[in-house]
Amino acid sequence: MERELVVTGVGGQGIQLLAKTLALAATRSGRYAMLTADYGGEMRGGPSRAGVVIGDEPLRSLPVLAAAWSAIVVHHRFSGPALARLRPGGPAVVNVPLVDPGSLPAMTVHPVDATAVAKSVDAPQAIGFVLLGAYNAVTGVVDPAALVEAMTELLPPYRRQHAPANARALAAGAAVPVVPVGATVGVPS
Repeated sequence: MERELVVTGVGGQGIQLLAKTLALAATRSGRYAMLTADYGGEMRGGPSRAGVVIGDEPLRSLPVLAAAWSAIVVHHRFSGPALARLRPGGPAVVNVPLVDPGSLPAMTVHPVDATAVAKSVDAPQAIGFVLLGAYNAVTGVVDPAALVEAMTELLPPYRRQHAPANARALAAGAAVPVVPVGATVGVPS
C-alpha cells in the first residue's frame, strides 16, 4: 500500500525539514519513500510545499502528486493548489487557528493548535514537528523513535542544539488528542 502526503505552509515554518524527516524515518524503517520539494526563492514567507510517498514495496507513485491521501497544513496562505489535489476522506492535520478546519470539508480533519503545544514544551520554533508528531499518531506511518532519529540526523551542525526541543515537539504532537472535526468525544457509540 502506498500513502501520499502533501505538506503545505510558508517558508520558515520547517515544511521541508518536516517532510525530509518523515521520508528518512520511513526508509530507515525498511519502507520505501520518495520526496519532492517546492518552495519560493524567499527564505521566509513565500510558498513552501512538499510531497512524500511511502510504501511497503517499490513505489509506483511519483512524489509529484496529482492526488494525495493525506495532508499537513501549517498555514493557509498558498495552500489552495496543494489542497485541491487531496482525495476525499483521508486524514488532514491542520494548524489552528491559522488554518480553518472547514476549508477541508471532504477530509477527516484533525485540528491541532501547534503554536500553543510547541510553546507548552518550550519549543516555540518547532510547530512543524508538533504537527508531524500528531500526523504520525493519526496515521501510524512510522515508529515515533524513527522520527526523532531522522530529525536529529538531518539537522545541520549549526542547528543541532535544537534537536532536544524538536524531539519534545514531536512527542507533544503525538500526545495531543487529535479528534476529527465533528466527532463527539467521550460519548460511546
